[in-house]
Order: sequence, then C-alpha cells, then structure tokens
Amino acid sequence: MLTVQNINQYYGGSHILRDVSLTATPGKVTVLLGRNGVGKTTLLKSLMGLVPIKSGSISFDGKPIDKATPYDRARAGIGFVPQGREIFGRLTVEENLRMGLAYKSGSTPVPAHLYELFPVLKQMLKRRGGDLSGGQQQQLAIARALAPGPRLLILDEPTEGIQPSIIKDIGRVIRMLADQGEMAILLCEQYYDFAQELADEYLVMERGEVIARGPGSEMEAKGIRNLVAI
Repeated sequence: MLTVQNINQYYGGSHILRDVSLTATPGKVTVLLGRNGVGKTTLLKSLMGLVPIKSGSISFDGKPIDKATPYDRARAGIGFVPQGREIFGRLTVEENLRMGLAYKSGSTPVPAHLYELFPVLKQMLKRRGGDLSGGQQQQLAIARALAPGPRLLILDEPTEGIQPSIIKDIGRVIRMLADQGEMAILLCEQYYDFAQELADEYLVMERGEVIARGPGSEMEAKGIRNLVAI
C-alpha cells in the first residue's frame, strides 16, 4: 500500500531524515518508535506532503506521490491524525467530522460506523470540539480521519496526554480496523506497551535513521524497549 524508499529531508543545514525506507501493508499495524527529536513527526509530515523531501521516493498503491499535494494524498486515500489532534475547537463534533468529508459531495453523510467505533461522539454531536476532554478530542480526530474511508491511516502519538481507559478504546479500534484487512496503519508512538501490543511490524528511529526493524512479535526478545526508553 505504502512504499517509502531512501528518503532524505533537511531543515536548513540539518540532515533530519537519512535514507529512511519503510512499507505499510493492508491488514497490518506498522509501528514507528523512537525518542523525542529523532525525526518521527518529520517523517509523517513528509509522507503527507506537509514538508518536502530532498531525495528518495514515496509510492502509494503503486503510484508515486512524492510530488503530490497534501490534499491530493488525502483524496488518494491517506488519512492523517496529527500529533496534538488539531481539531477545530469552535466547531461542533458533527462539523469537525464533516471537515473530514470536505472533498466529497456536500450531501455525503457522516458514516454511521464512526459512532459505533466511538459512541461518545454520537452523544456529543452538538458540543463544540474545544469543550471535549483530551481523550474525546483524540477520538474525534481519529474519526475525522476515518470519515472519508482511507486505505492508509497514519497516527502521530495518539496516546499522548490521554487517560488509560481511552487509550484502551483507541487500541481496540486500531486493531479492529487492521483486522478487517483493507486498511494499512502506520502508528508513531512513544508509549512502548501500547505500541508492542498493536505492532505487526516495527521500526525504530534514531538521529533520522531507521536502526532496527522486524516483526512485532520479536520486539521484547530483541530488547526494543531499551532502544526507545527515555
């Protein structure tokens, strides 16, 4: 679904991403791990076209997208949940969800299954996004990204600042989406236990490079926790 080959990216004279390669496959959760400042968020923004890459290639569904705009990548079927959620605080929950459908026909309904995944959103449709708790806002951000039916879902640290009960709910949804077999999921995460529980494949970044990768089932045996411990 997603193939990234040897991408490099710079901020000024700083080499931020160094020959990073990865794949994300339908039906699997690929987890990206690493300490703060190693380039994880920059990588995800590069995949979405929010920052340009200097060299290398990004392909989605067999087609090159490294020159495509962020909105073209969204239309192609990539959903992005940014770090910090970035919901619209003055818009209602329903309006936030409809923003996820912005490139579709104005008559397109909000998919009903989103309320099955996140029941709390149905109860709060008319409430402003800024009045929700951090965990509820994160559920809203994920639902917004899912609204147009992406085939690749990219999540940047969805557990950050979230209470444990909602972390479990988010993990359940991610696993359910992957197990349906049609969506590829790329999850950037610092909470090791959450990442290990979900990972079908893992990558570890350090100083802009991928220094370890493999099946999620091998993470504990290979001491991956020690590589990403803060």
